[in-house]
Amino acid sequence: MTISEEGGMGGDMPWPADASADPGNACPIAPVVDIVFSRWTTPILWTLHAHGRQRFVELQRRVTTITPKVLTQRLRQLERDGLIVRTYHPEVPPRVEYEISELGRSLAPLFAHLAEWAATNLGKVERARHDYDASPTA
Repeated sequence: MTISEEGGMGGDMPWPADASADPGNACPIAPVVDIVFSRWTTPILWTLHAHGRQRFVELQRRVTTITPKVLTQRLRQLERDGLIVRTYHPEVPPRVEYEISELGRSLAPLFAHLAEWAATNLGKVERARHDYDASPTA
């Protein structure tokens, strides 16, 4: 079986035959979603991809609503996952820079598709929400 681009059966994306056998494998992309689409990961990766290598303060300035503690935690996790590279420069004062890794850059087509989907469909989502909220059964 396969999944089409429209989300139904058919098309050319393979659907694992045993996906429903183990509830943990019910969605084969769940681990990717956990890694890439956690609360702050996407804005950090997007910023590093769009603006290149940056220091902590620059990232914090661009991802405006993130706290320093959370930014530190997310940067450590992204480095651990191999999606960013942290470079320590032993100067006085010390300087640390972050940049997106090759693995992180490999997500660019996915982000581009999501940005395209958002531009095409977010209006439809808003209309659906409005219609749902306006219905007497909601």
